[in-house]
Amino acid sequence: MLSLRLTSFTHLLSPPSSAAIARRSRAILRRRHHLRQRPLAASFSAQSATAETQDRVNNSKNRVPEQVITPRSQDFNAWYLDVIANAELADYGPVRGTMVIRPYGYAIWEAIQEYLNVKFKETGHSNMYFPQFIPYSFIEKEASHVEGFSPELALVTIGGGKELEEKLVVRPTSETIVNHMFTQWIHSYRDLPLLINQWANVTRWEMRTKPFVRTLEFLWQEGHTAHATPEEAEDEAIQMIDIYTRFAYEQAAIPVITGRKSKVETFAGACKTYTIEAMMGDKKALQAGTSHNLGQNFSRAFGTQFTDENGVREHIWQTSWAISTRFVGGIIMTHGDDAGLMLPPKIAPIQVVIVPIWKKDDEKAAVLNAALIVKDVLQKSGIRVKLDDSDQRTPGWKFNFWEMKGVPLRIEIGPRDVASGSVVISRRDIPGKQGKVFGISMEPSNLEAYVKDKLDEIQSSLLERAIAFRDSNIVDVSTYSDLKAAISEGKWARGPWSASDEDELKVKEETGATIRCFPFEQPQGIKTCLMTGNPAEEVAIFAKSY
Repeated sequence: MLSLRLTSFTHLLSPPSSAAIARRSRAILRRRHHLRQRPLAASFSAQSATAETQDRVNNSKNRVPEQVITPRSQDFNAWYLDVIANAELADYGPVRGTMVIRPYGYAIWEAIQEYLNVKFKETGHSNMYFPQFIPYSFIEKEASHVEGFSPELALVTIGGGKELEEKLVVRPTSETIVNHMFTQWIHSYRDLPLLINQWANVTRWEMRTKPFVRTLEFLWQEGHTAHATPEEAEDEAIQMIDIYTRFAYEQAAIPVITGRKSKVETFAGACKTYTIEAMMGDKKALQAGTSHNLGQNFSRAFGTQFTDENGVREHIWQTSWAISTRFVGGIIMTHGDDAGLMLPPKIAPIQVVIVPIWKKDDEKAAVLNAALIVKDVLQKSGIRVKLDDSDQRTPGWKFNFWEMKGVPLRIEIGPRDVASGSVVISRRDIPGKQGKVFGISMEPSNLEAYVKDKLDEIQSSLLERAIAFRDSNIVDVSTYSDLKAAISEGKWARGPWSASDEDELKVKEETGATIRCFPFEQPQGIKTCLMTGNPAEEVAIFAKSY
C-alpha cells in the first residue's frame, strides 16, 4: 500500500462553497451531455450527401441548429473544453486536476515525440529513465529550487503500511536526482559532455488546472546535460531552444517568439532560462518550451565534480530543457475554429479521410472498391489516411465529424466520380465550397502529387495565418501607460525595459501581465526604458498568460 500525504494543501479538504458546487455541477452536466452523445447525434445532422453535382455537402447544412461546440468568440475556455471532449482528445481523470489522454490526443503527442527524438539523437543525446520517487533531502539541497517547487510538491510518507524514514517527492522535475547520478558517473573530463534525455511523467500539485495546459500530472521530455566549460553549457541551452523553435514553426505551424526569461521568471535553480512563447487564439501567451542554463548551481549543491585536463577538480556546468503535453493544448488554441480542431498536416494523426458516398445498394461495391484503391495509393506514398466506410452514419455526419477532428483533407468518392475516374477534395482550413475542388484524377501519380501539394499548402497557410494574427496583436509601447492600455485591450505589449524586479512585479500586480521574454531578435538603436526613462539595451514582451 502506498499513501500520499500532501503538504500545505489542507485547504483542499475543506467543503467547497455552494457557488463552487454549482459551477462544478454545471460543468459536469455539460461534460456528460457532450461525452454521452455517442455517436454525437446531437452534434451532427443525418442529412445525406451525393456526389452527383456541385451542390453536394455545404457544411453549414449538415449541422443541426443546436451547437455542441461553443463558439470561440463567445467563450474561449468553454470552446476549448468542448473541442477536447468532442474531438476525443482527453477526458477528466477520477482525481481532480488529472486527465486521461485518449488515443487521438496521444497520437498528436506521439508526433511531437517522433520529431524531437530524431533531433535529440542527431545532436548526440541518448534516452534513459530516472525513478519517479526522489528523496526529499535532494530537493532541499538547492535552496532556490526547493523554494520554487515547494508549493507544488506531492509527498509520499507511507509505504508498505509503514511510515517512511525519509519522505519521498513524486517527481516534479529531475535536476536533483540527475545530479545525484551524475556525481557517480562523472569523474574526468573524458566523461564529458554527458548528454541525456528522458520521456516521463511529472507531478505538480496545481491549484487551477486546464486539460493539457496545466494538470497535476503531465507527460514531457526533459533533457539533462553536463559540460566541462560554461561556454559549452550555454551553446547547448541555445541549441535546444533552437530545436524547439524549429519544431514549433515547421511542424506545429506555431510562430513562437524565442527569447530569454527575466530574472523573476527564470526557472528555480537556473542562471538563465530561454523560452518559446506562443500567442493563443484568445491572445494569451503560452510558454511552450524552455531551455535552462543551470551554471554550476546544482553541481555545487551535489558536489558533482570532474578532473580537468590539468588535473584540477572542477564543478560541472549543466543544462536542462523540456517540452510537455502542454504543446498539444497550444496546437488546439492556435489553430482551432468554431467547427473544432484544425491540425497542421505534419502532426495530424490522420492527414486524409476518405468518405465514400452511395445511395443505392448496387452502387456500394464500386464506390468502396475505388475508395480502397485511393487509400492504398496514398498509404503507399507515406500519407496517413483513414477510410470511413461505416454504414451507421451518413456522409454529411462524417464530413462534420472529421472536420471537427481537424483532419486536413477530405476525399469524397461517389458513383459519378467512379465513372469519371476522379474524386472531390476538400480542405479543412478553407470552409465551404471555396475549399472544395472537383474532378481530381484518381490516376495514382497525379492523385499522390496533388494531395501532397495540398497538404504542404495547408501547412504553410496555417503558419502564415498564425503569424498574421500574432503580429496584428503585438503593440509597440514606449510608456507604462501605453503598456497598460495594450494589455487592457488583450494584446501583447513590446517595449524597452531595464527596470527593477520590483517594477516588474508591479506591472504584474497592476495589469496581470508578465514579461514573457526578451526576444532574441532585438531592434537596433538607442532605447529608453518605458518604466524608468533610463537607458535600455533590450525590449521585452509583456502579456497575460496561461
